[in-house]
Amino acid sequence: MKVVIATKNQGKIEGARKALASYFKDFEIEGIPAPSDVGDQPVNEEIYIGAKNRVKNLKAYCKQNGIEAQLYLAVESGVFNSLGKWMVTNIAVIEDDKDFESWGTSPSFPIPDNFIDEIIATDLSQFTNKIFGKDDDRHNHGGAIQLLTKNKISRIDLNEFAFTMALIKYLNKEWN
Repeated sequence: MKVVIATKNQGKIEGARKALASYFKDFEIEGIPAPSDVGDQPVNEEIYIGAKNRVKNLKAYCKQNGIEAQLYLAVESGVFNSLGKWMVTNIAVIEDDKDFESWGTSPSFPIPDNFIDEIIATDLSQFTNKIFGKDDDRHNHGGAIQLLTKNKISRIDLNEFAFTMALIKYLNKEWN
């Protein structure tokens, strides 16, 4: 099975690969960057919209370049307000070659209220680099979550969780 994902970020690709490997034995995954058409720091609904737009733009790129795939994937990270508290989450979108869409989220983690304005004005990665020191490898693999959980959970894990949740609807089409 051919799978394309709307990124070159190795942390996102590895998270998707791990989720897919739990359900499929024979697949190849290729990363192709595609724009989200939302701001650098997606807020609330923009998280889903950004992931959905990445899939749409990825499919258009593949069609224009003769790339055929069975699954098209994207994941977007952002901040959202739930129950009056700010959180960070990842939303993964999966579409198959027949336009069937499934989506899911990762576990979320809280952001202190005193940081949210600066995060929204820049983005979480820039803010994390400012607070914890710049580390480009952390952005691709571990992420802020790795620091905050004392190396128990990485960005790869959050992406794997998001893609696993997105696979639920896809794997259970008879329920839809």
